[in-house]
Order: sequence, then structure tokens, then C-alpha cells
Amino acid sequence: MPLSRRALGPLLLAPVTARAQSFTPASAPNQPLTQIAQSRGFTYGCAVTARLLADEPEFAALVAQEAGLVVPEYEAKFDTLQPEQGRFDTAPLDALLRWAEHFRKPVRGHALVWHNALPAWVAPAVTESPARAQAVMEAHFDHVLAHTSARIRDWDVVNEPIANPPGSDVPEPAGNSGDLRDSPWLRGLGPDYVATALRAARQRDRTLRLTLNDYGVEADSPSAEEKRRRLLRLLRSLRDRNVPLDAVGIQGHLQMREAFSPAIFRAFVQDIRALGLQVLITELDVREVRPPVGDFVARDAAVARRVHEFASAAFEGGARTLLTWGISDRWSWLHREQTVALDPGDVHRGLPYDWELNRKQMWRALARAFLGQSAG
Repeated sequence: MPLSRRALGPLLLAPVTARAQSFTPASAPNQPLTQIAQSRGFTYGCAVTARLLADEPEFAALVAQEAGLVVPEYEAKFDTLQPEQGRFDTAPLDALLRWAEHFRKPVRGHALVWHNALPAWVAPAVTESPARAQAVMEAHFDHVLAHTSARIRDWDVVNEPIANPPGSDVPEPAGNSGDLRDSPWLRGLGPDYVATALRAARQRDRTLRLTLNDYGVEADSPSAEEKRRRLLRLLRSLRDRNVPLDAVGIQGHLQMREAFSPAIFRAFVQDIRALGLQVLITELDVREVRPPVGDFVARDAAVARRVHEFASAAFEGGARTLLTWGISDRWSWLHREQTVALDPGDVHRGLPYDWELNRKQMWRALARAFLGQSAG
């Protein structure tokens, strides 16, 4: 049901405390996702931005109600935190952290080392020499990890290191035949840059959960299967060399045009867990076929089926945490980013709440997956 502004008001003023309780199938849809998840030992969260938390009271109230964990959409990325070498700007992240602290919500960090969201000065600096690359990385870690140590206990230390195989939406440039994606960090430090980053993070914080985050491993397709193989090779190599790593984030940007096999995905999650690593679903949303087929009810039903299949397979494989990349279609990157947006006048219906802030079938699919129930 939509939330009225009057009902939203109290959520903006006082912390939300989840209550431990049991849920029946009938009562589950009337509880926030975070409480439903916690009742079964899971965690539900979503991506947020400081601007939306400050300027959109309906967004802030919805997150306060539904999410038990939040992740900054961009405030913790390199170009925001260090736009010029040696000049750090943590104000946007600090605003988000204050909001999360008020509402007693833990925060994930995203992301320390990535090939995107880099200011212009980074690529020339880190490709100058391995010593310069390591100095840039460590200086960034020194400042950011010290600044956030009291509030962020889980970081995507390395984001999207795996090269996209042929057949992917964005395959690697010709000539890059390795498992790792071409990036300034790879060019500056070589293939061991992932291990270098993880070791540097562990040296600075002995109890931080170190996560490696990637996408494109969810579908039942040749390119996704190859990317799964590449990711597992990297994880096994890190384990064999005693490189510190605690968890793997699987983003979960699902596409309806791709086939999905619960059995294949469940086995993949189990393979990661067998390495002693935790698994998190970190950025779940759904991109519909373009142009969409059917009315909103039919579209929502198709999205909900895919989400239930995906989330249930992840949980059966051993994942215990799931975050969506946003909470409502109104504020999703899937309509802001023109390369993936639908035609004007339509939006992907790929998040738990629609544009008018109604709970969608996707919300109910997540609730049922958290409860271990069938799709219904």
C-alpha cells in the first residue's frame, strides 16, 4: 500500500527498532522487509544517496521503514572522496553516515578500488609505475578506512575485477585475454593488484570484512558461465596464496532477456561458500525486455517470478544478505541512465516499490524468499 505523508512523518524523527518475532504467510506482507528477513536470520538492505535522504522525505521514510542495512550509491567512490590528489571530501558520505547512525542502520562501503568512478588524475598517476600506483592506493586507504572505521565494517575493497567474456553486453577490448578486466590498476600494478588491495585493507583494519564484488555471473548463458569460471579461479588463487578475503558480493543486476537456472546459480553460490567465503547479494534490481511486453500486472508478475527464483537460489546456496540497488522505481538508476532506460513515459519495474510507492509483486517475492516459501 502507498505511504501517506502523514504516516511518513514519524519515521523521519525517531529511530526504527526491529522486533524479533515470528511471521506467518498471512502476516508477512504487513511487515517491513527488514523484519521479515531478520525473523529468519537474513539481512535486507538497499542503496541510498545522501541527497535523496535529505531532499526526498518519502524516500528517507521508506528506507527507514524497510531496510536494515544501507550502502552509498556513489558517496564512497573514489572520485567523490578524493577528487584531487591529496584533497579528500567526505561531506556527502558523512551526511549519509549521520542519517544511518540516527536510524541505527549499519552501512556497507562501496567501493575502494574500481576501474570506474575515478577522477581524471588517477589513471596517469597509477600507470606511471608500480610504486606510484601502490602509493596512490595506500594513501586512499589510509584516509578513507581511518575516517570510516567507526561506522563501516564491510567494504567492497575491489569492485568488478573480472573481465567480461565474449558475448557479454560490454566485452573486453581486443587483446585482453586474461581473467582480469583492463583497468588503470591492472596496468599499474599487474595481475596481483587485487591481492595488493586486499592485503593493504587488512593491514589497516584487522577486523574489517573484506569483500570482492562483481556482476554478470547470474544468468544461464555461455558468457555468464565463463565469468563464473573466471571469478572462481581468482578466488581459489587468492585462497591458495593466503590473501585475506572474507566475502564475495554478487551484484544481481538481473535482465529479463537472459535465461536463469536456479540450480546453476545455487551451485555457484555453494562453490564460493565451499572456499570459506560469505556471499552477499549486493545490488539487486531487474531490467526488463525493451520494449516491455504486457501490462503492469503481467510485467510485475514476470519480474517477481525471476526475483523469487534468484533470491531463493541464493539463500539455498548459503547467502544471508540481500540488498536492492534502491527501493523504488521512482529513484532508480534504471531510468536515470539513458543507456539502459526504457522509452520516455515508461520505466523498468525492477525494485520493490513502484513510482507511486506501492508495494509491488517483487516486494512480496522477496518476502516469500526470505521466509523460505514458494512463489505462491
